[in-house]
Amino acid sequence: MTSKNNSNNKTNNDASSNATAKDLTANDITDNSQDWNAVNIVNPESALAAAAQTEQDDNKISSDEQSQNTVVASKPALDASVFGKVAVVYGGNSNERSVSLDSGAAVLQALQNQGVDATHYDPKHQDISELRDYDRVFNVLHGRGGEDGLLQGVLQWLDIPQTGSGVLASALGMDKVRTKQLWQGCGLSTAPFSLLTADTDWQQVVNMLGLPLIIKPVHEGSSIGMTKVNNLDELPAAYETAVQCGDAVMAERWITGREFTIVIVDDEAYPVIRLEPADITNFYDFEAKYNRNDTSYYIPCGLSTAEEKHLQDLSLAAFRAVDAKGWGRIDAMQDETGNFWLLEINTVPGMTSHSLVPMAAKARGMDFDTLCWHILAQTL
Repeated sequence: MTSKNNSNNKTNNDASSNATAKDLTANDITDNSQDWNAVNIVNPESALAAAAQTEQDDNKISSDEQSQNTVVASKPALDASVFGKVAVVYGGNSNERSVSLDSGAAVLQALQNQGVDATHYDPKHQDISELRDYDRVFNVLHGRGGEDGLLQGVLQWLDIPQTGSGVLASALGMDKVRTKQLWQGCGLSTAPFSLLTADTDWQQVVNMLGLPLIIKPVHEGSSIGMTKVNNLDELPAAYETAVQCGDAVMAERWITGREFTIVIVDDEAYPVIRLEPADITNFYDFEAKYNRNDTSYYIPCGLSTAEEKHLQDLSLAAFRAVDAKGWGRIDAMQDETGNFWLLEINTVPGMTSHSLVPMAAKARGMDFDTLCWHILAQTL
């Protein structure tokens, strides 16, 4: 589960992302009876960022595309027995264990609600060979071991169908630097960055990327180990914080502007969500993601129709570039001049009460149980 730069339950089926502007908080996801309150969202930026890819006519959107956000998704006409015995894999040993436990428990309950023969499997306490007893796997194992290609390789070797991306996309997606290098090679705009070591010349980093900066562990998610740096003197301490999570550390240019997340399921980009932490000078950190209730989520996101379509297309291109499959999430920024910048990809997104995938699915017209069924059905 990857982290972000500055600015990563069952719901009602009648939500439409295009009907009114809605200001969502975490409480809106946990309380099924609460309606989304209409608010006005002002979008002063009109410029559309130019991605280095084939120019598309963003103003020509078919009626099918316009209506797909309001279609209420229903559970396929399948009997739950078609899935056989399902292992919902969550927990593990990574720094994201607590998030994985919350996500996995929600998914497990959603599947059991629908009659699926689903069982919790925790690799921290169970031998990997036990997975041979299952017909398929729903992977909700965030972080290292579950999101970096290791579990995917084991399941591929055992010939057990699994949700989400395979070995290549998972390994790439967990490595922020290689993901960004790939996107750069594909001509997709991503925030400038630099690898750091204990011997790095901090002044040179500032000269190259400017200030502020965001310092990140390369192989962590959920904003773990991340620090915003506002001046040169803060860089050594921020590096020491990040290096506690692993040897690879990066500095990334701080993009001042608006933060967005784009959920992708079955190669479809769901309605874009704009995120706004309570402290807009800071970033969408672990507390804002999972523990606080004062982060604001906006659907519609405040972009023009053409801009949102452009961001969805850019995100789909980024998703496909790493060979991601099934479901995932792209995080991006829009700077003050209207340019979009890709930040990271998340190949096993959170499924907690604060998570963004269920939120986007709700705006798409899909409740949480149906979302989990839909993702599992990708393994058939």
